[in-house]
Amino acid sequence: MVYGALRSGTTLFRLMLYQNTRIVSPGETDFLFDHLDGETIDHSAAQDDLFYQSVIHDPDNHPQDSTAFDWMLSELRKDETKDNPALVLIHHRNLSQILERFPEAKFIHLVRDPRDVARSSTKMGWAGSTYYGIDHWLKTEVDWSKQAARLRPKQVLTIHYEDLVQSPEATLSAVCDFIGVSFESSMLEYDKTSTYSKPDKSLVYQWKTKQTPREVAVVEHKVGNFLTDLGYEPSGHPRVVPSAIQRIGYYFHNKYVTWHIRIKRYGLVDPVIEATSRRLNWPELDKKSKARREEKRNKYLK
Repeated sequence: MVYGALRSGTTLFRLMLYQNTRIVSPGETDFLFDHLDGETIDHSAAQDDLFYQSVIHDPDNHPQDSTAFDWMLSELRKDETKDNPALVLIHHRNLSQILERFPEAKFIHLVRDPRDVARSSTKMGWAGSTYYGIDHWLKTEVDWSKQAARLRPKQVLTIHYEDLVQSPEATLSAVCDFIGVSFESSMLEYDKTSTYSKPDKSLVYQWKTKQTPREVAVVEHKVGNFLTDLGYEPSGHPRVVPSAIQRIGYYFHNKYVTWHIRIKRYGLVDPVIEATSRRLNWPELDKKSKARREEKRNKYLK
């Protein structure tokens, strides 16, 4: 299992892993647990999931009983070009459920500097400022800190996105040793089969030149000790604790920016349908709208 926050390099890492002839890592697999209800899978919700659609080979034969989970695992392992490969799954959430299902699995904890994650999230349009852009990273790392004690030391390897980019061969060699396969130089040639470029050292620590001291200080305040606990040096800027009035300002600014981006990407109608469906807890209302949004989203995702 690879466990890390969104915008922490999980896709880049997966592409590198997949180039190894002894590894299958088919895509983001949060859907395995997002739609799990006890021993059964919400079949309808899974089939509407973009990532499920992209990696399951034979969705029409999806079982609708307690065998569905094992069936999905067998689908994920399928690769005609590889003989009995190690299966590496990518997850950003649901760690407690993962540990219940796979208590003996090996876990690679992938970490990226939260200041860069916050900036990346705002660029994606997920948040209107770094104050909100760090929330999903914090949720993932809080989850990890609560659950990781259930794992034995030999089950865990922590790697940093910055090392993956700056020293890819050494980092991937350590990863391969941990998984139990040999490092292959082809792991650095993922750019030949994807839209991702070779490791670019300029992509690390961008916060130092592309964020204001206040933006950095707000993130450092919000993540607290997680910054140093995960191996990152504080910026040296005094941490900023937003006042109640400032938090209200952040809230409305975040709403304005995220809605502006949604409307720009999807038009007005579909975002309104999505919000209404979520507010009323009526997923069927959003089914057609979701399909239209995902079709448009594919145009700007790598």
